Amino acid sequence: MHDIIIIGGGPAGLTAALYAGRAGKRTLVIEKSAFGGQMTYSPKIENYPGVPASAGMEIADAMVEQVLSQGIDTEFDTVTGLEKNPDGTFTVKGELADYNGRSVIVAVGCKHRRLGLEGEDELIGGGISFCAICDGAFYKDQNVIMVGGGNSALQEAILLSETSKKVTIVQNLPYFTGEAKLIEQVNKRSNIEVIFGAVADSLIVEGGEFKGLNIKTDSGEIKSLHADGMFVAIGLQPENEPFAALAPLNSYGYFDTDEACTTPTEGLFVAGDCRSKRIRQVTTATADGAVAALAACRYLD
Repeated sequence: MHDIIIIGGGPAGLTAALYAGRAGKRTLVIEKSAFGGQMTYSPKIENYPGVPASAGMEIADAMVEQVLSQGIDTEFDTVTGLEKNPDGTFTVKGELADYNGRSVIVAVGCKHRRLGLEGEDELIGGGISFCAICDGAFYKDQNVIMVGGGNSALQEAILLSETSKKVTIVQNLPYFTGEAKLIEQVNKRSNIEVIFGAVADSLIVEGGEFKGLNIKTDSGEIKSLHADGMFVAIGLQPENEPFAALAPLNSYGYFDTDEACTTPTEGLFVAGDCRSKRIRQVTTATADGAVAALAACRYLD
């Protein structure tokens, strides 16, 4: 029986684990894939206080090392459900095992939003990617497409432009939504082309291999973009359904909680990008992790 079970090993979950461990609570972190969450996909993070511009993976590794030094238990498993038992404890149901705890912090973050095109799922990892720092090297001296116009998309496009022959950004709006500094860098890259006011319409596939993307402009015209690979950065979506019975969700699927990170279920707390909030950054996730862990400790004490 653990004092605190943390579901999710992103910046919110890792910060919660650090605070819980330092408070002397027996703590377990359950992560389904890789520690660090979405920040591991960022090629460069320049706004994390006290840390010079660094790859997200580097910051994640430092966080994990700090957490493990507190003697925190970890498990790799996919959580499929959560129940509160009559005695007030919780049972976290995973694909591999069940885990029992006196309190739970849900910090599952979000997953990459898909385009919803036919054949998209089959080509992920084989022509379609979400991480330039992970897969950009595969497209050295080749042509790639970047779908999206926010900070993540612009960061990825800049990174890809350093090795790829050409990067074509497809943005559904008539303008970028990213930071001015990133927009300035994109505009300076001679091998980046930008197409505004267009949406992904269908994939170009030949022999089961990705060959490009058909886009539809605001005027209704269909254009074909031939490329060797495509990266998608059009936002995130939460994966909170397994916990909906114990913590209310809003219409967008996020936990409908305030800055206190509490829920109507005593002993259950939420933290990070899975929570309803206006700003989703590494700093706001770590803040949530600290708040949720301290709230859990107060509950236990």
